[in-house]
Amino acid sequence: MFKIDKNIRRLSQNEINQFEKDGYLTGLPLFDKLATEELNNFFTSLSSRLDESIDLNQTAQWQKASLKFYNLCITPSILDYVEDLIGLNFVLWGGQFFLKEPHDGSVVPWHQDAQYWPLKPAKAVTVWLALYDTDEKNGAMKIVKGSHKQGMFKHKINKSKHFALNQEVSIDQFNSNDVISLNLKAGEISLHDDGLLHGSEENKSDRRRCGVTMRYSPTNVKADLSIWPHFETQLVRGKDNFNFNPIAAIPKGEATPNQKFQHSCEFQKEWNEYLS
Repeated sequence: MFKIDKNIRRLSQNEINQFEKDGYLTGLPLFDKLATEELNNFFTSLSSRLDESIDLNQTAQWQKASLKFYNLCITPSILDYVEDLIGLNFVLWGGQFFLKEPHDGSVVPWHQDAQYWPLKPAKAVTVWLALYDTDEKNGAMKIVKGSHKQGMFKHKINKSKHFALNQEVSIDQFNSNDVISLNLKAGEISLHDDGLLHGSEENKSDRRRCGVTMRYSPTNVKADLSIWPHFETQLVRGKDNFNFNPIAAIPKGEATPNQKFQHSCEFQKEWNEYLS
């Protein structure tokens, strides 16, 4: 899909150990520097299909809707990184864009993904792909090193209009010396554990910041469908000997999600129109 970086590799044992200890890895090579324009075009081709009334950041399940997005998620080099962390048998279940336009004021408060995800056991890994260079000035993701080993933090409701999420962890619950900014070049990725405390500040630059998140879990992870009735998985490596969760169809073409939670069957009409 995009040209793979010449420095692509498998994770070393030291990196695997670091992920276990710190809850994240960052600056991993994926796509070549020359793929930057293609990444921009990829983002534009998908996001431009949304109705202007729909907030891109409030849509998800792109891996169910779009064949282009799904194919990105099954890039062998991405799956290799994930396999090195969670083993041979795993599923894809989430795909989303996180966009911060220059000076738009949006903030992702400190949180743990596992606070929002009714998945047991909590073993999800998120791949965060930078579509544009990302740094502290334009709102790079920040993490609290090792926080995934400290259990669940207390999240409180905060419905600030600038917050992308409605819950936050107050800064008095962690050591600010453990905060690290995950600065990335376009085409690089970071990986983080679903228990890792993270967030991002507003984009104070004149540059766009946009990342793609892809969520993967081992096949022994089960969703509580009473909370997430739209949860579906796509087996992307190995075998599923558990069959705990509903299965999503592989996209047959291009469709556009218009909310956070949708079944894959909801995109069938758009696929048919795309193929006709």
